[in-house]
Amino acid sequence: MTKFVVLYAAPQSAQSQMAESSPEAAQEGMKAWMEWAARAGDGIVDMGNPLGPGKEVTTAGTSDTNTHVGGYGILQAEDMDGALALLEGHPHLMMPGASIQVYEALDIPGM
Repeated sequence: MTKFVVLYAAPQSAQSQMAESSPEAAQEGMKAWMEWAARAGDGIVDMGNPLGPGKEVTTAGTSDTNTHVGGYGILQAEDMDGALALLEGHPHLMMPGASIQVYEALDIPGM
């Protein structure tokens, strides 16, 4: 099986989404995520977490990130098509402007 890193992007940060959500809406959101997780089953290696503000480190210094990545997860599947199939009907995509980026985790030779 191949591992895939999944990045959840949205125009609104995960922190503000959670802060603005009513308890009822948060419960409904978690229900949708748990239903998706049940469908994805063993394809989920790590359900992941929402992410707070980030920093970008370069040789020029450190700055705030300007991406809209608000969370991550790790899936496993035979190939990219299998990973994409696991994401069908994903609740993150119910949010306006949301997207999911999927990257194959490559093996490092000799490690």
